[in-house]
Amino acid sequence: MRFVSGVFLVACLAMCGQNVMAGADRVNGKSLLPQRVLAEAQARVDAKWYPTLVIAYVDGDRSEVETFGRLSNGAKPNGDTVYEIGSITKTFTAALLADEIRSGRVKTDTPVTALLPDYNVPARNGVSITLADLATQSSGLPYMPENMRSADAANPYADYDAAKLKAFLAGYVLKRNPGEAYEYSNLGFGLLGFALTQPQHYGEALRAKIFQPLGMTMTAVGLTDRMKAHLATGHNNHNREAENWRFDDALAGCGSIDSTGNDMLRYLKANMAIGGTSMSSSFQLAQQPLRDVNKTERIGMAWMTRASLPEDVIWHNGTTFGYASFIGFTADRKRGVVILTNIGGSVDDLGFAALSDAPLRTYKTVAVDRSILSSDEGVFKTADGGLIKIYRQDGQLYAQAKGEDGIPLFALSSEEFFTRIDGFHLIFPRNGDGHNDSIVLRQQGGVDRVAPRLEGAEAAAALSKF
Repeated sequence: MRFVSGVFLVACLAMCGQNVMAGADRVNGKSLLPQRVLAEAQARVDAKWYPTLVIAYVDGDRSEVETFGRLSNGAKPNGDTVYEIGSITKTFTAALLADEIRSGRVKTDTPVTALLPDYNVPARNGVSITLADLATQSSGLPYMPENMRSADAANPYADYDAAKLKAFLAGYVLKRNPGEAYEYSNLGFGLLGFALTQPQHYGEALRAKIFQPLGMTMTAVGLTDRMKAHLATGHNNHNREAENWRFDDALAGCGSIDSTGNDMLRYLKANMAIGGTSMSSSFQLAQQPLRDVNKTERIGMAWMTRASLPEDVIWHNGTTFGYASFIGFTADRKRGVVILTNIGGSVDDLGFAALSDAPLRTYKTVAVDRSILSSDEGVFKTADGGLIKIYRQDGQLYAQAKGEDGIPLFALSSEEFFTRIDGFHLIFPRNGDGHNDSIVLRQQGGVDRVAPRLEGAEAAAALSKF
């Protein structure tokens, strides 16, 4: 995440940005984007799946920014339109760690407690959580801290500060040894960013080490006045305007960055080693796979590597209540893409299709009887203690994780539903009387997680937490 500042480097990066084009204003030649992606992006905007899309694309030594749709004020988005990038922030945090490792200040097996000696970070069977455990999503920490109870449900991270983080860590009991298994954790990456940057503010560290040197003048942790003037208003899954997320330093490292197509194109190129910087080695170190996630996915420091044709794809995505994003590039570093939208609906398949032979989603929904939908309602618990509420609203079935907004579910059959978020499918296996005792969460890449249904007092207690 650290780049050398200097007039020459910034000038070079500024020159790199001069070949950026807004798709609707393109006059010379056709788009660099694969035709099927270009057509599908336009079709989805026309169908109101996404209010707007901004797609930054690199093909060899050429690059462009394509834009689609209209902003709330009727204007077209452009390369300087601002979006939340959500969990793509984790790749910035990972670069911080990689640079600290290269400098010799820490190692992959450095315990988190070495950076936060006043914090009682949980351990299990004498095994401590290391920086690599946090970076590879294998710390054993839950997805979100259980004491996250924001006064503003639309802004869950806004008041989660260091005191709350410290209190949660002191009281949490790990359910398995650190490093034992992959389990995605926003808490873990928030903790990593906090540990690496204290006593400096996370946003200040990023500004000094990457934003300013790369010329990313419209990128920040927290919206500047200039960025607010260029903001694409976010939309939740009910297609209502969404509040912009705010972060305290405690969890900023998991998802706090706002950026633009132009700036993210600069970041994409830097990660693809297009144009040498002092951070090139750190970026590439962060990308190197360290453990398997499933049969087709491996994870490095935040960055995922997916087995794809014709080349493996190195990638990450992001989703907030009002925005979704994707960044990825081929392992040979010849093609790369960033996709930004201002609704919390996944753009992952567009990203993979821009870089590989991956198929585009063409889901056709079916109608499901109300009595079946009613039987699906309830609260379910994952193996790591996460709670998932299934409920109906205005005839639509929703899934909701604790501390998150409800996500609409669309039926492929009476038992299988999909979401527009991160490519998740939810399966409701039914017994002889049509009742389901559990749900199966199936993520892109074939990862299945079974969550049993809670009943009686346990269900009532769980529902009270939403």
